[in-house]
Amino acid sequence: MARHTFRLRAVLALTASLVLPGTTLGVAHAAPEPVVAAAALPAGSPAAVNGQLRVCGTKLCNSAGKQIQLRGMSTHGTQWYSRCVTDASLDALATDWRADVLRISTYVQEGGYETNPRKFTDLVHRYVEEATERGMYALVDWHQLSPGDPNHNTALAKTFFTEIAQRHRDKTNIVYDIANEPNEVSWSAVKSYAEQLVPVIRAQDPDGVVLVGTHGWASFGVSDGGSEQDVIRDPIRASNIMYTFHFYAASHREEYLSALSRAADALPVFVTEFGTQDYTGDGGDDFAMAQRYLDLMRSKKISWVNWNFSDDFRSGAVFKEGTCSGSSFSGTGVLKPAGVWVRERIRSADDF
Repeated sequence: MARHTFRLRAVLALTASLVLPGTTLGVAHAAPEPVVAAAALPAGSPAAVNGQLRVCGTKLCNSAGKQIQLRGMSTHGTQWYSRCVTDASLDALATDWRADVLRISTYVQEGGYETNPRKFTDLVHRYVEEATERGMYALVDWHQLSPGDPNHNTALAKTFFTEIAQRHRDKTNIVYDIANEPNEVSWSAVKSYAEQLVPVIRAQDPDGVVLVGTHGWASFGVSDGGSEQDVIRDPIRASNIMYTFHFYAASHREEYLSALSRAADALPVFVTEFGTQDYTGDGGDDFAMAQRYLDLMRSKKISWVNWNFSDDFRSGAVFKEGTCSGSSFSGTGVLKPAGVWVRERIRSADDF
C-alpha cells in the first residue's frame, strides 16, 4: 500500500446526470433504507453546540453565523483498518482527545468501495451514526486516489453520495468530501466533476457543506506546477462549498505554506488531511514546521483533520502497532510521538 504524494453562491440546477434513489449505475447496490429521524446530539458536544455548518464568505461558520475551526482525525482506509474504529477508540477520540470531527476515509479503489459497494457504504452509515452518538461532525471522505481524475469514478460517486445524503439528510453534523486528492488532472476537470456531484447531494441534503479536493494532490495545484489562482479565477458556482488542502510537514515547505495562506484569504479552505512526517505518511516528524501550519490555520480559522487514526506501522499512524487489537485507546501510553503531539493540540485548542 503506497500513500499518496499529497493527499461549492446559488444552488446548481439539477441536471440530467442526477442519480435518483435506487439507481444502480451498473453497480450491485441495494436500495437504501428509508430515512429515519436523526438521533439527538449529546448536549454540550461540538456538533450540538455548533449545529448545522455553513460557509460564510471564506470561513466555516456555525448555525449562529460564528466563525469556527474544527479539529479532528481521519480514519485510515476502512478496507484495511476498520478494526481501529471501535466504540472504545471513538469514545477516546470524543472524550479524551476532545475532537470535533471524524473523517471517514472510504477508498474507491485499492480494495475499497468498488470491490463491495454495499459493505463499504454500510460502514460509512455505521461510522456516521457512531460520530453522531458522540457529538462529533462526520466528514464523509470519497477517497479517490488512483486514478487521479475523479471523473473516472463519477457514476460510483453519484450512487454513493445519493444514498449517504438521503440517509443522513436530517442530521446537522454531516459534511461531504467528494474528491480526496485529484492528481495529474486539470482544475477544470475537477470542477466539471464537482458540478455533477453537488446537485446529487443537494437533491437530498440542501444544507450540507460540500468539500472539493483541489488539483495537484489537494495542493491548489502547487504539486503540479499550478497555483491557487487556478481556483480563484474559476471557482465552483455553488453555495456552501469549501476547497481542500493537504500537506505533510517534512515534505511540503514554504511554497505550500504560502499557497495555503494566500488561498485562505480568497477562498473557503478546509485542511482535510495533514501529517507531521513526509508525503508517504512515514519518516521523521517535523513538529516545528507542522506547528507553523497549525499557527497559520488557527489565525485564519482553517479547520483541520490529521492523518491517521490507526495502528499502521508508519509514523503518521497515531497508535503504536498492535493497539487496535486491544481495548485501551485513551492517554498517551498507546500513542506514537505524532499521536502525542496531535492529541495535545486537539485537546488544548486555545493553546495551539
